[in-house]
Amino acid sequence: MAPPSNNRQPTHHDVIIIGAGAAGLMCAATTGYRGRRTLVLDHANKPGKKILMSGGGRCNFTNLNSTPANFLSDNPHYCISALKRYTPQDFVELVDRHGVEYEEKAPGQLFCQDSAKDILNVLLTECEWAGAEIRMETSVNSVTETGDGYHLATSAGNFTCESLVVATGGLSIPTMGATGFGYDIARQFGLEVLPTRAGLVPFTLHPELKQQLAPLSGVSCPVDAHCHNEHFREPMLVTHRGLSGPAMLQVSSYWQPGDEIHINLLPAQKIQQDLLDLRRDKPQSTLLQYLNQHLPKRFAQAFNELQGWRGPLQEYRNADIGQVAQALGDWTIKPAGTEGYRTAEVTLGGVDTRQLSSKTMAVQDQPNLFFIGEVVDVTGHLGGHNFQWAWASGVAAGNVA
Repeated sequence: MAPPSNNRQPTHHDVIIIGAGAAGLMCAATTGYRGRRTLVLDHANKPGKKILMSGGGRCNFTNLNSTPANFLSDNPHYCISALKRYTPQDFVELVDRHGVEYEEKAPGQLFCQDSAKDILNVLLTECEWAGAEIRMETSVNSVTETGDGYHLATSAGNFTCESLVVATGGLSIPTMGATGFGYDIARQFGLEVLPTRAGLVPFTLHPELKQQLAPLSGVSCPVDAHCHNEHFREPMLVTHRGLSGPAMLQVSSYWQPGDEIHINLLPAQKIQQDLLDLRRDKPQSTLLQYLNQHLPKRFAQAFNELQGWRGPLQEYRNADIGQVAQALGDWTIKPAGTEGYRTAEVTLGGVDTRQLSSKTMAVQDQPNLFFIGEVVDVTGHLGGHNFQWAWASGVAAGNVA
């Protein structure tokens, strides 16, 4: 890295980007390479904090199978253009050029082999090569429109720019510095902000069920979870607060307070037929023995007790077996709530994309004001899709800002 210059930077830049996260840094490199004098401002002490903590510290930086169908939005067509023009393969090529080693942990999900720092370093190096300046620990106090751009009053002085890009993220994980500042800017300029809520977030349970499952904290099992006809076949994890793991996080983005969640605990089995066959061939078998074959022993024991199943299968009539199959194949729970923004990976809702250009991310009647990344109403599924939106929306704005 070059030593910091002692020369006082001019206050005018072609482009100012608020937010040094994934989308903001990607946009900065893109504008910088176009020869645009670019400044990134962020109130945090270090750039890319959410990048560093993502994927258990190894950053699930894209998903090779990412399509518009992997995103939630009140305006579902909006994300198509940007995602088509900057694909997962485009980002993989960038990572390859920097020599980052990565692995495919689940189908399509690419993680750094060593550390999420590798992805942050790619972005910071690209910004440096492109001549984009990054100023941390700089709070933006106000933004005002001028005749030929925008004026920003900040804790580090006043700046002006021709193009302003808002990449402030959502409300998720406030300990990382998340605020609603981007939404405030949007409202200031007359944009609608759709209601926000925590997404990709663990569920909390009502006291009785929470107490029954408490001994299972840390136990994981593959399930098929669904809510509002959206199915996810992934692992579920029992925690001391409730239910988590990929299956629950995915479903949480579709869940509304009061909704039930339906969980097939044995998605790979034909449960009713299995039990009928077992009763015929080994009538002395118990349901617990069957569960022990297909579920972690601690989970099998607790679920068996929860349901009060006793005695050998020969004592179960066909109707009883149907009820058992129903309980296992459609375990229905009504969560008390979610853990909220404190642990949510993303924020649902945000700046209404109907007011933005899907090609440039610019406000339709203010072509020099852009909103990218999580601050807008585009939210991906778990598994690298949200990073792909950050890269794609950052490049889309960066190509014109």
